[in-house]
Amino acid sequence: MTEDLLAATTGAVRRAGERLLRRYSTKTRQAGLAELLAAAEDNDAAVVDALRPALARILPEAGWLNDEHGSGPLDTGQWWLIDPVGGNINAVHGMTDWNVGVSLVRDGRPVLAVLYFPLLDQMFTATEGGGAFLNGVRLRVSDKTSLEGALVGTGQAKPGQDAGVAERMGSSFAAMVKAAIYVRVSVPVTHQLAQVAAGRMDLHWQFDQVRSHVAGVLLVREAGGVVTDLHGEPWRLTSRDYLAAAPGVHAAALEVLAA
Repeated sequence: MTEDLLAATTGAVRRAGERLLRRYSTKTRQAGLAELLAAAEDNDAAVVDALRPALARILPEAGWLNDEHGSGPLDTGQWWLIDPVGGNINAVHGMTDWNVGVSLVRDGRPVLAVLYFPLLDQMFTATEGGGAFLNGVRLRVSDKTSLEGALVGTGQAKPGQDAGVAERMGSSFAAMVKAAIYVRVSVPVTHQLAQVAAGRMDLHWQFDQVRSHVAGVLLVREAGGVVTDLHGEPWRLTSRDYLAAAPGVHAAALEVLAA
């Protein structure tokens, strides 16, 4: 059943991504904030219009949340969590880092994730206990054992984060620049998490979690990564923050972020 569910979900996400790809242009320019937000909303609507009926047919009993910036606990049962365009601001500026993300959460636990990068035709998938894959090839996090050669990253969970979170991000960047070879600060967060799962990056940390991150979290866990909150406690859907890392650098990263 899981294989059938994953195949059907992957097909729906691919079709939604192809629909968005037809809208995308590297020549896109907006005159101001109002035009930018309108373009982003149109992108979201194009994906939701394709995904919502498709996912309702696949699993009619599951709830639905268009959940780009949602946070906090969920009611029991099954929930589709949709991030229609991860990195939408990038997409409407004609940049390349954006994706379509879907996860299925069952009783507060992520059990399925699909993350599609249409521009590269890269389909990241994961199921609980079934591993993580890129276009059908199993993923494994990196073998790094030291931060000095690590490529690491963080980014905004959502626009308008409070000043405290922004200050913590700045302080953590300064600390990590001293410890790692390179630090990325970028969005979408799920893009970075997918790179950690693929072993292309070594860790990602976040001071403000939103539920749409769970697709990337499941990818990292199923690729052999370690995901905890920033106190080292097991990750949960309701965690306020988190670190997703290759096992060999997780403890050292926690020390840097706690300093």
